[in-house]
Amino acid sequence: MMPLFISFQFVDFVDIFLVALLMYEIYKLIRGTAGMNVFLGIIAFYVIWLVVRALHMEMLTRIFGQFISIGGLALVILFQTEIRRFLTMVGNRYLRSQGRKRLAKFLNVSQELVPTDAIPEISNALFTMAESKTGALIVIAKNKETILSHIQTGELIESRISSALLQNIFYKNTPLHDGAVVIVGRKIIAAKCMLPMSKKLDLPLGFGMRHRSAMGMSEETDTLTLVVSEQTGDVSYFLHGEYFKLTSPEQVETLIKQRQGTL
Repeated sequence: MMPLFISFQFVDFVDIFLVALLMYEIYKLIRGTAGMNVFLGIIAFYVIWLVVRALHMEMLTRIFGQFISIGGLALVILFQTEIRRFLTMVGNRYLRSQGRKRLAKFLNVSQELVPTDAIPEISNALFTMAESKTGALIVIAKNKETILSHIQTGELIESRISSALLQNIFYKNTPLHDGAVVIVGRKIIAAKCMLPMSKKLDLPLGFGMRHRSAMGMSEETDTLTLVVSEQTGDVSYFLHGEYFKLTSPEQVETLIKQRQGTL
């Protein structure tokens, strides 16, 4: 005789909550990307496998079972970018701030995003270029090693942060104006760096290559990426796969100061 009530304990509630949270975060990561169609296809394939197994269709069950058995490896290959973004998000969002600071100290990772006296240099450069509609793409990172592969695609500069230098780099038709400038700590590390392109399909139509590169960089790394639009002169920032407009140098300075001490 079956029990009238299903046993439901607190650990079951925690289990359901964590699964729901995981599914929600996965949905947020792949929403608006080509991976969403792949994900739906995998779910459909799994449902079909459950149906043919329930109907005791032995041949189809074995065929589908072979695909299911290697499904984990296939998922890693298909969703390697999304998995990397998910792990970055977990480290950024769900670990406590003090825990991140202690880990960073143990690993000898700098806690200062940009020196206070250099912040106005960046904000001044951005809005001076915005006035002349000079396109720009600036990546601000805490640690050079975490984005070394992107730095190596450009030209090393290793110079102090200067508004005049940033404007000169992005001046039209100069050798270094294409690509991104990377800033780490007190220095402009490199220019003309290539960034990963976002695969999102729901980005605004006005987004050009710079914006898509900034979005891709923010999805894959824990960096703050700033963009000046060559078409409109708008200044935007990209962080953790989200983007926002900036309307004044003071907003840039506030943004960078808020990021100080975070990872």
